[in-house]
Amino acid sequence: MKTRHVGRTGLAVSELSFGCASIGNLYREVSEADADAALACAWAAGIRYFDTAPHYGRGLSEQRLGRFLKSCPEATISTKAGRVLSPARAPIAEVDGFVNPAQNDVRYDYSGDGIEESFEQSCMRLGRRRIDILYVHDIGEYTHGVEGNIPHREAFLGSGYERLVQLKEQGKIRAFGLGVNECEVCLDVMRNGGPLDVILLAGRLTLLDRAAEAELVPECRAAGTSLVLGGIFNSGILATGPVPGATYDYGPAPEAVMDRVRALEAQAADLGVPLATAALQFAIRHPAVASVLLGTAKPASLQRNLEALAAPVPAGLDAAFA
Repeated sequence: MKTRHVGRTGLAVSELSFGCASIGNLYREVSEADADAALACAWAAGIRYFDTAPHYGRGLSEQRLGRFLKSCPEATISTKAGRVLSPARAPIAEVDGFVNPAQNDVRYDYSGDGIEESFEQSCMRLGRRRIDILYVHDIGEYTHGVEGNIPHREAFLGSGYERLVQLKEQGKIRAFGLGVNECEVCLDVMRNGGPLDVILLAGRLTLLDRAAEAELVPECRAAGTSLVLGGIFNSGILATGPVPGATYDYGPAPEAVMDRVRALEAQAADLGVPLATAALQFAIRHPAVASVLLGTAKPASLQRNLEALAAPVPAGLDAAFA
């Protein structure tokens, strides 16, 4: 599989990456065997970049990924900071969409000490002494609201950003950035904090939602910041099409979104490709993108996406969705 460089670092990642939220029991419980099967399918396909987070099953995803990659030192791993875990004070059956997670409570902490504590915890769960990419997870108004994000922003710009720089200088991480669902916080950090090596951006640079193209993509290209794309199906609708019950941005798709997807589906049909294939090709062919995350606990779903990406690209696809 082809690799692409991350920002101005010496790190290269496979152009397809495996997102590990699902193996943290997102929306349904996944057995150890099924989690291993999904990871093995990704590895067999040549994927060498795996993304996880403490948030995914309250540490369960990191534990499972760490066990699987124990004998694979060549794998590239990214995880996230901003949530610090501690033993749960009461049993947890389901939380934040994760079923039967690891029994940990969580607190947000974007300060330098909080980021380093989260990083050290992740290293323990992953069985690694260093992490290739560390993303600051879910900082911003999208997750915390306008007022709620104020102390998190102050903590991060006050000491969190500088701690990331120090971790990189110490060789504990090779690259750092943000892992978020919004463009605004990325622009804020780049303008008021400092440069970022890479941004994992979910749902804002897709066939349907191109919010990043106005300001964020030009700023990233000028600064040498790479993008890793998550949520390229906008939480479902670009995979299922505008069917009843289709989801967009983690909720029911509004009718205006359904109408836009119907138009995109018709364009894709004119080119002779399914809508999901067009969405995949749009993401991986974007010049600002270092890697595209495919997240699933089902090997069959992963294989279907891999086959769609391997198929010949129809003439006119880039022009149709420019």
